[in-house]
Amino acid sequence: MTRFLIALGLLFGGMALTAAPIAFADDKKEDDKGWVQLFNGKDLTGWKTHPQDKAKWEVKDGILVGSGPAGHLFSERGDYENFVYRVEAKINDHGNSGQYFRTQYGPSFPKGYEAQINSTHRDPVKTGSLYGFGKEATVNDMLVKPDEWFTQEVTADGNHIVIKVNGKTTVDFVDKKNTYTKGHFALQQHDPGTVVMFRKIEVKELPSSKKE
Repeated sequence: MTRFLIALGLLFGGMALTAAPIAFADDKKEDDKGWVQLFNGKDLTGWKTHPQDKAKWEVKDGILVGSGPAGHLFSERGDYENFVYRVEAKINDHGNSGQYFRTQYGPSFPKGYEAQINSTHRDPVKTGSLYGFGKEATVNDMLVKPDEWFTQEVTADGNHIVIKVNGKTTVDFVDKKNTYTKGHFALQQHDPGTVVMFRKIEVKELPSSKKE
């Protein structure tokens, strides 16, 4: 009888162990739902530059690379409102870039929100910041080293903006002025000393803001 109970315990224990990975797989599958890839790893389909910009954007070995003079690469769509917008990026030593959202298409430095990408540039506003929105939205510490891949995720839901770097929240900010409500995504090439790379760009759109 004792041997039977031990065997039965081993049987159910084994079943529990084999069932557990299935649950985790389902959780991951659920998390993957709704994401749209904005970069195909081959070319600049779905993106455009402004004629006055001089930055160089190219795809090398599946990586989107920005270099040269200042400029921005804009999403073709310009009606993004509420979303989770995530990139996997890498910035060179002394480089400066940005993950723009709800941005107007235009030359120079466009109007819109910017999640900063900067490890060692002289600008004190570092990766993980919401650029230009005061101390509570600014990160001054270097969170990722230059030439190191990292993930930066922006959630914009109405006037509530959250930025995460490698899964850690760096900004949780409510823009009481609701400065920008809808627009393009854009990637920044800040200056000739910058080389910025992106290997994944994706969005999960959220419901539109309710009208009063």
